[in-house]
Amino acid sequence: MPERPSLLIISFSPIVDDARVLKQVRAFADRYRVTTCGYGPAPDGAAEHLEIGAEYGALDTDFRLIAARQYRAAYSSTSAVQEARRLLRGRTFDVVLANEAETAPIALELAPASRIHVDLHEYYPRLHDDVPAWVFWRAPYARWLCRRFVARVASTTTVGRGLAEEYEKEFGFRPGVVTNATPFRDIRPHAVGSPIRLVHSGAALRNRDLTLLIDGVARSRAEVELDMYLMPHEPDHLAELKAMAETTSGRVRVLDPVPYDRLIPTLTAYDMGVHVLPPGNFNNRWALPNKFFDYVQARLGLIVGPSPEMAGTVETRGLGVVTSDFTADALAVALDMLTPDAVAGFAAASDAAARELSADAQVVGWERAIDAIAVQPESPRR
Repeated sequence: MPERPSLLIISFSPIVDDARVLKQVRAFADRYRVTTCGYGPAPDGAAEHLEIGAEYGALDTDFRLIAARQYRAAYSSTSAVQEARRLLRGRTFDVVLANEAETAPIALELAPASRIHVDLHEYYPRLHDDVPAWVFWRAPYARWLCRRFVARVASTTTVGRGLAEEYEKEFGFRPGVVTNATPFRDIRPHAVGSPIRLVHSGAALRNRDLTLLIDGVARSRAEVELDMYLMPHEPDHLAELKAMAETTSGRVRVLDPVPYDRLIPTLTAYDMGVHVLPPGNFNNRWALPNKFFDYVQARLGLIVGPSPEMAGTVETRGLGVVTSDFTADALAVALDMLTPDAVAGFAAASDAAARELSADAQVVGWERAIDAIAVQPESPRR
């Protein structure tokens, strides 16, 4: 039996908690000898794991070097980069799958550009374009990474069409699209009663304006209740949301998050998933997040704002309701229109679309890219 090709999957994230990178590991574990390099313990499916210790930061880049536009030196000053280089020194791989622009330079130190695929989870040069200081200082560094390194590799992917188009417009390469889809679950929709049960799961981040969800439910005349499972990314804001929910006479509850392996079973107790995300920055405008696909796999209807990627999918497939704008009033109007029969129809549409919108269908985009690289003859580094 021929030896399996070697594949390095590198990510400056805790891989066991990174749903997107975990899907990469699982997609290739059977046909490649997968080595992972990232934070935290080894993920299932990895033949070998090179752990970057938590003390090595991915964002502790020397600001003075960035300010001086000494970007190569700035990159090398990042302690996660230094540790990854140490762990990978002297290693070679048939293929490298690098996650995000920050890992692309390391990939190019390990393999020729023709043996590398970069998966871009966000539009990195506009990651925080709602923060003027980030735009002035960090965005030029992000563009340098994309132009100098990412643009050279054999292939790229990103999470949605809008981001792919922007990469092509600014840098001249067009990533393929692999959405943040959830693995397929064989579930059937349940009967919808009254009150209609709404759910939102995610991070308690101020720039997501989660107060509008609470306010929208409070203003609605419909028989609806909302549970929010929130990760405490910004503890002060989480406390504010809990206090606001307590003023709704029990219509809104803010609950502790559940582990990802329990999330879909938890969501199935609800009727509709809600995600109305104001376009405060470029990536939020074009968001098509994990939770969207979690709701589909849980066989829920969806309520989303007029974000192009989410709204287009909801409208095309009849999955639910798109609000007229990103306000609490618009959400309340959408909620007032709901009936149990309409919600049951949305759940049926999620059921019909679940396999096509699952990770099982989406990972084909990575498989084609990596397999195409693996069969290419060796080429010199450049």
